[in-house]
Amino acid sequence: MLQKSFFTLLFFGLISVATPAFSEVSPLSPQLSYADLADLAADTPLVIDAQIRKAIKVKPERAPDVRQGHQRFYVEARVINLVRGQGGIGRDISYLIDTPLDFRGRAPKLKKRHVLLFAYPVTGKPGSIQLVGPDAQIDWTAENANMLRNILSQAVASDAPPRITGIGNAFHVAGSIRGEGETQIFLNTETGAPVSLSILRRPGQEPRWSVALGEIVDESATTPSPNSLLWYRLACSLPRQLPAKATAQLEGENLTMAREDYGVVLRGLGPCVRTRSMTGSGNLPPSR
Repeated sequence: MLQKSFFTLLFFGLISVATPAFSEVSPLSPQLSYADLADLAADTPLVIDAQIRKAIKVKPERAPDVRQGHQRFYVEARVINLVRGQGGIGRDISYLIDTPLDFRGRAPKLKKRHVLLFAYPVTGKPGSIQLVGPDAQIDWTAENANMLRNILSQAVASDAPPRITGIGNAFHVAGSIRGEGETQIFLNTETGAPVSLSILRRPGQEPRWSVALGEIVDESATTPSPNSLLWYRLACSLPRQLPAKATAQLEGENLTMAREDYGVVLRGLGPCVRTRSMTGSGNLPPSR
């Protein structure tokens, strides 16, 4: 996982919520969900607010790996703000992007578009970047800018939630009276930082669950706010059911209750809604 110290330049106040004149170009990308934008931004080293100045079609013989129905462009853009990154970046950047053709086989107009870019730096080429995926250029909108500010401010906070990699162990302890009990579920994280879920049951009450970031689980633990980085880490990473390995020490009623309580957490989190059609389809080569 990228270290937080890597992300030292954060200019959230520079992501203007006032639509600039050149954003009047009709948008290419649909409005993304919180999870879509977090997928792109939460762990990406470079996030850039830019205006496209030039877009040159790359001839098919120079881009044999382009998918059918797409056109590769060599793009030159002017940096408006470096939203995230270390060591600064030049005023002008270049990169490659594959864009889908419309029903007439025509490529979209990219020049003058106001965009947000999610990328890696290219070693030895200060003015060149490599997009983290085929759809890692999105249109600037006030909603995208606000969500991005929210995601990145939480990602670099001292108490930022780590990436969830799986479930460690789950335990259930029944109470002294029927209908009373507690389940604790310990999660695995990329950094090794402790994250746990607690579900409390009391007779005549709805089950209450909470998440704790730390070794100690106390009354300060709460449920994550919807569309927050902690919500994203949980809702978009937890498996749909407890793995058998996590409940190997449980049997009978304790096993049943642990599974039911895990369902309480999943229902409380709600679905992780993603709309990106090209998620996970790989990143483009750097511009030359």
